[in-house]
Amino acid sequence: MREAEPIRSLQNPQVKAWASLLSKKGRDEAGRFLVEGAHLVVEALRSGYDVAEVLYVPGSPAAAEAAAAAGRSTPDWIPVSEQVMAKVAEARTPQGVAAVVKQRTTTLDELLAAKGQGPFIAVDAVQDPGNLGTILRSADAAGARAVLLGVGTVDVYNPKTIRATMGALFHVPIVACDLAEALPRAKNAGVRVVGTSLEARRSCYEAPLGGDMCFLFGNEGAGVSPRLLALADETVIIPMRGEAESLNVAMAATVLLFEALRQREYGNA
Repeated sequence: MREAEPIRSLQNPQVKAWASLLSKKGRDEAGRFLVEGAHLVVEALRSGYDVAEVLYVPGSPAAAEAAAAAGRSTPDWIPVSEQVMAKVAEARTPQGVAAVVKQRTTTLDELLAAKGQGPFIAVDAVQDPGNLGTILRSADAAGARAVLLGVGTVDVYNPKTIRATMGALFHVPIVACDLAEALPRAKNAGVRVVGTSLEARRSCYEAPLGGDMCFLFGNEGAGVSPRLLALADETVIIPMRGEAESLNVAMAATVLLFEALRQREYGNA
């Protein structure tokens, strides 16, 4: 079967629609987001997310890699020129393949009803895409149940956030919510909320972190807002021995997530 002619015009309506996904407004209006590069496209195709379209530059090794991993996924595969790919991609040097993916909606009630073992992670107004992406990546690696994104948090579908997740976005349920409303509901369902504080009485290695719980992490500069921190059942401190005053929020989240994993699966071993 003869391959279709690549889309070359930057004024093509489809190209304009794809390019609009680079902005939060465009993503929100379309209910879709764009992932770039072979690794992320493959993760999307294998994840169960609804992949609407795969854009590819004919002859691109990355496109061939994605096609080989597509399996039973049946999105529309649309050939485009290198100029069109550069127009719709956020990366300075696009790999030659990208996918348009439909956003997935998960509710807190669904997650609370489906009892799981891993902790929730509540993120309060984290602004840096790299930090949020790393938190999601650590959440996936440590078996977190879900990530709750509070008001003021950077868009999870920001291309920089997606790139930092390294595909974890497709493996951890995500709920955008008002944490002032969501945390009390979680507590009523038996979830224990744990924050971090330099004034905490116990370290993360002394406190019980293996049960049904939710870690609360805050903004890079201001930390967790006082009204949300007041909802915590306990705060813990990560002990440090060097001269650093504090850890980056993504690093702190990673430490606590893996200590919770250790307690759940290895106890005091």
